[in-house]
Amino acid sequence: MASKYFQEMQENFRNNNKSRECPAHSAKVHSVAWSCDGRRLASGSFDKTASVFVLEKDRLVKENNYRGHSDSVDQLCWHPTNPDVFVTASGDKTIRIWDVRTTKCTATVNTKGENINICWSPDGQTIAVGNKDDVVTFIDVKSHRSRAEEQFKFEVNEISWNNDNDMFFLTNGNGCINILSYPELKPIQSINAHPSNCICIKFDPTGKYFATGSADALVSLWTVEELVCVRCFSRLDWPVRTLSFSHDGKMLASASEDHFIDIAEVETGEKLWEVQCESPTFTVAWHPKRPLLAYACDDKEGKYDNNRESGTVKLFGLPNDSPTLLSERRLRAQIRKLWSGMVTAVLSHLWYFIAAGSRMSHFAASYVQQGWNRLPLATP
Repeated sequence: MASKYFQEMQENFRNNNKSRECPAHSAKVHSVAWSCDGRRLASGSFDKTASVFVLEKDRLVKENNYRGHSDSVDQLCWHPTNPDVFVTASGDKTIRIWDVRTTKCTATVNTKGENINICWSPDGQTIAVGNKDDVVTFIDVKSHRSRAEEQFKFEVNEISWNNDNDMFFLTNGNGCINILSYPELKPIQSINAHPSNCICIKFDPTGKYFATGSADALVSLWTVEELVCVRCFSRLDWPVRTLSFSHDGKMLASASEDHFIDIAEVETGEKLWEVQCESPTFTVAWHPKRPLLAYACDDKEGKYDNNRESGTVKLFGLPNDSPTLLSERRLRAQIRKLWSGMVTAVLSHLWYFIAAGSRMSHFAASYVQQGWNRLPLATP
């Protein structure tokens, strides 16, 4: 029998299952993340920028666009307790710390490689960034200098601290979860979690579980205390790219190249809901206080243009009776089309009147000339 929570959330999504698109970038979105207070959502993109939105009731309003990187922004995250500060990791071999109050970059830290993943320690004192060469650098937030640097002999995919800030986790290309002590960075354990590439890892806000997603299309749920796998979620058919726990730790969203996002009840593994998508999903993030899910897909701009990426961010969990959910980008396109049609019609009519006036003028001149020619010549 379904739990009370399961029934309540299903009822919630029956009444609140709309998604809204928000134009964010000129290319695909790699990462979305909420500030700790849930007031802002940030996104990072292949177009080398980050965008920040403010959540106003049931809609995202774009607040600012952050430029400075010279290559793709592959991942970003917010300060764990300061809702005004976030950090971006880029392929340009830098990370940048931004403050939304000044809308400026407050620090740029050079790294040794092209950065692909980043996380902020729960105590807010350290940022860890991983690059394509499987080097993880630990950066002191106050001095902006490297505290430690670890070169790994395996493919490092995603990185994360546990909630207690005393262990550091990595997922790797061999299907393992590597656990290090922190801050000593001494190996504690290596868990054979999946038979193929272990791609992503997320900890639930309560600190009870963490989840991993793999190329075997499975999501596995682990206890933090015993490091035991308690259940697997197997509804996806493609490699699991992204995971996110809800604010209460009771729902887990997972996504891949499948054209839906799976939302499961954590304690039972049962499918609670699924969000339909038109293309593969790159990133998902639950709101830290409400059952709202931000996500980004590999959407294209037009129905017949498969090369132009839309760069939109989406928000699921909105009321069914909310206003039309046509994206602003599409709305602007329709307005431009309508305006273009109106201008064409006006110019066409104007040309008609000019041409008609020209013909009338020619006729009148001809008529006057003919009349003049018919007049008798003056005689002395």
